[in-house]
Amino acid sequence: MAKRGKKFTEAIKLVDNTKLYDVKEAIELAKKTSTTNFDATVEVAFRLGIDVKKNDEQVRGAVVLPNGTGKTQRVLVFAKGEKLKEAEAAGADYVGDADFINKIQQGWFEFDVIVATPDMMGEVGKIGRILGPKGLMPNPRTGTVTFDVAKAVEEIKAGKVEYRADKAGIVHAPIGKVSFEDDKLEENFLAVFDAIEKARPAAAKGTYMRSVHVTTTMGPALKIDATGVTVK
Repeated sequence: MAKRGKKFTEAIKLVDNTKLYDVKEAIELAKKTSTTNFDATVEVAFRLGIDVKKNDEQVRGAVVLPNGTGKTQRVLVFAKGEKLKEAEAAGADYVGDADFINKIQQGWFEFDVIVATPDMMGEVGKIGRILGPKGLMPNPRTGTVTFDVAKAVEEIKAGKVEYRADKAGIVHAPIGKVSFEDDKLEENFLAVFDAIEKARPAAAKGTYMRSVHVTTTMGPALKIDATGVTVK
């Protein structure tokens, strides 16, 4: 078993692993037990009752956090003609076509999210083997393959986060920073919770949300009473 640091050992003493916390209490305690010397990310993790090996039980999408993530995303847009101007006006950090594809092939990754118009996907597909493993491939389900590039860029800059169930059926999503006010984190949590709830596959059987935890970077996890969560 990995040895825990002194700060974590002290923090974990404040957490009752047998308890189901309500959202407000969990967020307060997560911030209190944050062990880093930097503004840690607050994250929510959902363990879902899905079979990720089945195509009809995939959970993937995106949600705009009402209070942002606390991080500015660098956006690269692949488009042509007027769509390039629209992307620039919306605040995209980089806009172009083949020139950026060549840069990526040479190892350039000074961006966080890619948006592409549908007519550019044939070209973007050429670097799919590079982008895919890094989770950077544009996808219609997350709103990053669209002709409405302005809206896509604006949403990402405003705090849009993508989510996807991993091989274990777990979805991780950031909901802000420890420096955020508690109510802002709670609003972000509820936005993500609502999105995951609505993303439930019709084919999924039994209990969908098997467990929900809130944690901070390198901090202890707190289990949420999902049955008591009310989205306004």
